[in-house]
Amino acid sequence: MINVCCAIIHNELNKVLVTQRGSSTNLPLKWEFPGGKIEPNESPEQCIIREIKEELDIEITVKEQLPASKFSYPSIAINLIPFVCKHNNGEIILKEHNDFKWLNKNELLDLEWADADVAIVNYYLNHFHVGT
Repeated sequence: MINVCCAIIHNELNKVLVTQRGSSTNLPLKWEFPGGKIEPNESPEQCIIREIKEELDIEITVKEQLPASKFSYPSIAINLIPFVCKHNNGEIILKEHNDFKWLNKNELLDLEWADADVAIVNYYLNHFHVGT
């Protein structure tokens, strides 16, 4: 089981950042909350801050950790650890993703999500209230 973090990033308008996986990656063109694998000797919080800077070139503040979700793909099992974060500064520069969108919460279910992210999206929609 691989520990992976993802960020549910809010901007000043309380919209949520979603990213589309590249066409040559696993799960091509599926939507996800951005993030990545935890490195040795790294906390989950350090991981998500590093990954977002590496992948999107923006700075975030971690606000809250949501419950992790385990998911098994045919070739890998992951423990996905989500964090609600705030976008501090920087303009998004896509380094690994195909596209990104800032969406209202009620628009999230309109996307074709990576399977592991589906449980995170549902938990977020049902249990997290923006501004809390």
